[in-house]
Amino acid sequence: MAEDNFGFASDKVVKRAAKDIPDTLMSSNSQTSQSPRWSSSDATKTQPSCVGRFMNSKFPISKGYIMVSICFLATILVSGSIFVVSSYGNSLGLDDKLPLFHKTHLQLETNFGDAMKLSEDGADNFLLEGSTNSGSGTDSENPELLISENGNSAIGDRKGGIESCTVEHALMRIYMYDLPPEFHFGMISALPAGRLWPTNASEIPRYPGGLYQQHSPEYWLTADLLTSIYADRRNPCTVVRVKEHRLANAYFVPYFSSLSYNKYSRGGYKARADQNEVLQQRLVKFLLKQEAWKASEGRNHIIPMHHPNSLNVGRQHLRNAMFVVADFGRYSKEVANVAKDVVAPYKHIVPYFHNDNTSFDSRKILLFFQGAIIRKEGGVIRQKLHELLKHEQEVHFTTGNTQSNGVRSATQGMRSAKFCLHLAGDTPSSNRLFDAIASHCVPVIVSDEIELPYEDQLDYSEFCLFVRSSNALKKGFVIKLLKSITSVEWTVMWHNLHQVGHHFEFWHPTQPDDAVHMTWKAVARKISSVNLSIHKSKRYWRSNSGQ
Repeated sequence: MAEDNFGFASDKVVKRAAKDIPDTLMSSNSQTSQSPRWSSSDATKTQPSCVGRFMNSKFPISKGYIMVSICFLATILVSGSIFVVSSYGNSLGLDDKLPLFHKTHLQLETNFGDAMKLSEDGADNFLLEGSTNSGSGTDSENPELLISENGNSAIGDRKGGIESCTVEHALMRIYMYDLPPEFHFGMISALPAGRLWPTNASEIPRYPGGLYQQHSPEYWLTADLLTSIYADRRNPCTVVRVKEHRLANAYFVPYFSSLSYNKYSRGGYKARADQNEVLQQRLVKFLLKQEAWKASEGRNHIIPMHHPNSLNVGRQHLRNAMFVVADFGRYSKEVANVAKDVVAPYKHIVPYFHNDNTSFDSRKILLFFQGAIIRKEGGVIRQKLHELLKHEQEVHFTTGNTQSNGVRSATQGMRSAKFCLHLAGDTPSSNRLFDAIASHCVPVIVSDEIELPYEDQLDYSEFCLFVRSSNALKKGFVIKLLKSITSVEWTVMWHNLHQVGHHFEFWHPTQPDDAVHMTWKAVARKISSVNLSIHKSKRYWRSNSGQ
């Protein structure tokens, strides 16, 4: 039998086999051979292994040819699949030597860096640039940004190159109450008469600068939900706003409670302190009348309450709701607790450290802290640690201010330090932790009661050091611990800070796994158990109604 280099019969043999000539084959020189088509010895010596075991000396040629053809087609299919997968991987530009998880993180970090372009000229300016939709730094310029860590698209349907988020694709369907503007964007900038909401993204006013914005998650969540139904939206399909409340699996209350406190109840606004209380009273009265609130007793309602003094009048009445908080330091467990509520990060005040090429050796300050040293409640530890550390070499532990020069000096100091100290203040958390993360300065957390954003998803021990307060107050303990960290260990933590940094950035439009996206996903993980509880409570309503 004539065979090619792969052990298959020649074309002439195939043609003659098709004419029902089972006992003869044409040789390669067209001479007739009288030998049998197959023999057991031929099967084991010359034929492909995948068909050899099916052959015997009497096996008909037509069946043998079919088996060979099947193997040949299988080979083609496998080869083709490998080629397609390989080509697809190359088209994405993935590095064969880099796992997708790390590739995606590096890619995200690069794109976030290009998009932000924050100014460092002043405390108010650098926190506003790049915060709202200006058409730059979005996924239209970086379509690869839309790939999630597991390699799947983080977006809904693709329609003509535009990503759309639909009810079917969204992680959560949320009904947002149409509160009057004075409860939300109207606190920042007046809307035209008769309008409840901005009609497009460019009309959304920017959140006030300075320290106000550290408690601004209320603004970013509201803006994201408001624009979730815009036709040209190109964002992660995490939440979508529904107009019919019966379609919702959660309800959002767009009340800027932190801004209300900052604007009406502190500093030079004491004369108008009652306005903050009036808004809360109106809100409580409104919500308690809503059918959706009554049906769930408020358990599936989401209310931002990030500033520890916000919603001080209404929180007790609305305690069944899911609050979005900074921590739990100012609340009773009945009002707020880690089981039912969600911790969102502060918006950092210092600018994000782009193009950070520092190293263990180039960061000359061992430990950095700049801020208020005298605090009340849990912040007493600041004074005690200051006494222990103020004379240590390589330690910068001073008081500071929140003016532009204070922010600039803090920025420079954090970028020059290996470790940045986060101490409990009036509450267990502060913005300083997120300033450290943005500066890629390894946080040293001395706050025993702190609760951290999305800690069920992030292992903070990979990029932070935790020290119990009792140990921190032992003479020499902190310095000895920090000096025991090797250059290699520190560099790993520094690298991890780069990897997780985007999880603490607030963006509009939202980017995959930024602070807005991560907070919504944290809400989604809570709301599932809430809805389970609500549904189970309704099991017997029909049978109990006759009693």
